[in-house]
Amino acid sequence: MYPMDRIIGIDYGRKRIGVAVSDPLGIFASALDTVHSAKIIDYLKKYAENENVIRFVVGWPTNMDGRPSEAAADVEKFLKLLEKSFPGTPVELEDERFTSVLAHRAMIDGGMKAKDRKDKESVDKISAAIILQSWMDRHASSPLPPMPTLVPDSLSMKNNKKKRR
Repeated sequence: MYPMDRIIGIDYGRKRIGVAVSDPLGIFASALDTVHSAKIIDYLKKYAENENVIRFVVGWPTNMDGRPSEAAADVEKFLKLLEKSFPGTPVELEDERFTSVLAHRAMIDGGMKAKDRKDKESVDKISAAIILQSWMDRHASSPLPPMPTLVPDSLSMKNNKKKRR
C-alpha cells in the first residue's frame, strides 16, 4: 500500500502542539493529536514514515491589528527547526486569530461536555484542524465541476417546445 499525500496543520504552543491532518484529496482537515513540544519533530518524522507529508501549515500568532504577537518569536524558532528537519517540504503560515475561540465553539456545538471542554489538549488539536481547514479553503484549486445533466437533451423542455404556427 502506498502512502497518501497529506498536509499537516500545526497549532504551536510552548508546552503542547496541536496537530491536524488533511484527507488525501486535501479537502477536509481532521484533528490528529496533541504532542508535547519537545517531542514534536520525532512525532512528525514517525508520521511521515507512513504518510507522504507534502506540506506543513503552521498557525501564525497575530494581534488584532495584524502585527505578530509575542508568541511569534517562539513560532519562528519552531519554523527553523521544522524546515531543518524536513528540507524540501514547504511550510506555510496561516493566521491563527480566534482559533481557540472557534475550537471551543466547535466542542460546544458537537455536544462535548463542559468537563471535557476544559481539556486543553482537545482545544489544541481542534485549533490545528481549524488552521489547516482555513488554509485549504483559501487554496482550493477550483470550484467543483458542473453536475452532469440528469435529463437527456432529447427529453429536455428546451428541445420539446412545440413550434407556434
